[in-house]
Amino acid sequence: MDRLGRDGHPQTGIVVPSLPLPRRMWAGGELIIHADLQPDQFVTRTNTVEKIVSKQGLSGSLGFLTLRNQYLVEGAVAIEERQDIVYREDPMPGSASAPAPVAPDLGEPCAVIELTPDPVLLFRYSALTFNGHRIHYDYPYATEVEGYDGLVVHGPLQAILMLNLAAKVLGRTPARFSYRGVSPLTCGKLVRVEAHDAESQNLSLRVRIQGGPVTMSALAEI
Repeated sequence: MDRLGRDGHPQTGIVVPSLPLPRRMWAGGELIIHADLQPDQFVTRTNTVEKIVSKQGLSGSLGFLTLRNQYLVEGAVAIEERQDIVYREDPMPGSASAPAPVAPDLGEPCAVIELTPDPVLLFRYSALTFNGHRIHYDYPYATEVEGYDGLVVHGPLQAILMLNLAAKVLGRTPARFSYRGVSPLTCGKLVRVEAHDAESQNLSLRVRIQGGPVTMSALAEI
């Protein structure tokens, strides 16, 4: 416990290199699936810090961390995963969040999931993934320290919803699934997880607040 940061995540400098920025956000990622995992298989995961890039954004300094995970069965790579993490400065007192981009009109989706994320869903997902990040369960911390308007819905949870919808529409697990965060999603808002037809039987997917902006988008490739 004494090696956790103020946000409940392990301090930087233990697993990932030390970064001087306090706010951690999941920016996106990609899955490449070479083979489905089977029951009773012994799976080894390797983690690699692929790169760290520092940039200056409108909200201040940013640190972009790319992690690469490989899941191996008997020495062969079954799944490759890229995780894109961004570290940011604390918000300035009284500063307003940038407006979320307007959702483009993609026409009627071919499949939809509707749900309203609540604190119980976030708690269960945090427990399932051993995620101690306080923005997902500590309302005063999420709103008063990190500047959100509520508890934050996990980026990977939104990605899983899109991946599950893609698998249902395609009738199989996509061979490649890439996704990126567009704007934060907080609890209590009705959201639509949409699948839209793309070229070559691929699917374009997004998570969208009902009547509002897109919070995450993805592409599922056959």
